[in-house]
Amino acid sequence: MKQRVPDEAAGERLDRFLASLPEVGSRGVAQRLLESGKVLVDGRPLDKSRRLTGGEELEFEPPTKESAELEPEQMDLRIVYEDEYLLVVDKPAGLVVHPGSGHATGTLVQGLLEHDAAGGDAARPGIVHRLDRDTSGLMVVARSNEAHARLQALVRNRAIERHYAALVVGKPRSRAGRIEAPIGRDRRDPLRHSLDTDKPREAITHFEVRELLPRHTLLDVRLETGRTHQIRVHLAAVDLPVAGDTVYGRPRELDLERQFLHAGRLAFPHPFTAERVDVESPLPADLGAALERARHQS
Repeated sequence: MKQRVPDEAAGERLDRFLASLPEVGSRGVAQRLLESGKVLVDGRPLDKSRRLTGGEELEFEPPTKESAELEPEQMDLRIVYEDEYLLVVDKPAGLVVHPGSGHATGTLVQGLLEHDAAGGDAARPGIVHRLDRDTSGLMVVARSNEAHARLQALVRNRAIERHYAALVVGKPRSRAGRIEAPIGRDRRDPLRHSLDTDKPREAITHFEVRELLPRHTLLDVRLETGRTHQIRVHLAAVDLPVAGDTVYGRPRELDLERQFLHAGRLAFPHPFTAERVDVESPLPADLGAALERARHQS
C-alpha cells in the first residue's frame, strides 16, 4: 500500500511514524518491516532513524496477522549500555527471555521491543544469547540484522566473555578448573540436560574460587560455550551443585527461591567500532542475602 506522509509528521523518525499507522500498529512490527527492506520512501529504503520532512510517499506491504502478533510491552528494564547498534540489559530473575509454551506475553523480548531490539529470528528479535528464567544478569541485544549477525559471529568465535557468580554446595578440589564435557537433552528426561545424552554438543566451563565459606563456595564461572543449562549441569557433574537449583542442585538451600546464578560481567569488542565494551551488574538482593547467610553458617 502507499501512504503520503502528512506535513505535520515533519521531523518524526521513520520507524515511529510507521508504527503509528493502523495497518502496522506497533514499533516492533515497524522494526521488522524496515529490517526486511519492505518499506520504501519515495522509492528507496531508508534507515529506521531517518527524520521525515513531510510529503514523502511511503510504500510498504501491510504485515500479516502472524507477523504482527509480537507486541511491545512497557517494562521497567535496567539498560546498562546502549548505542545505535546494540544494548546490554540487566535481566531480573523470573523473567522469561522470549515467548514460548506457557509464556506468550510478558517476556523480555516484548519489553525490549520498546528499546528498538531487532535482528535475527522474528520470534525473538535482537536476542543473541539467553539466560534461564531464574538466572539474573547481563545480556547483549542487537538493534538490527547486521548487528545481530556480527554479535553472533563474536559468540561463534568465543570473543564475548560471560562471567557468572555461582554459589555451590561443597568445596572444589582446586582453586581453579576447566570442565570439558559434552552435554545435550537427557536420554530419559526431556526437561533436563545432562552428559547422558544421544546428541552431545561440545561444552566448556571455567571456574575460579572467589570465596571459601563454611559449607559453600562462591565461584566466578566463565562460559567458553553456551549450551542450555551448561553451568548448572557441569557443576553438578563435579559434585558442586548450585545452591537453590531445583533441577540439578539443592532446592531451597539457604532459603533460596531460585538458583544462585548471576551473569555479573559481560565483555566484548564492539562489533562495529572494535572498542571494548565491559559492563558489570551487582549481585541482586536475594542472592546477596543468601551469601550472607552462607558466610555465617557454622
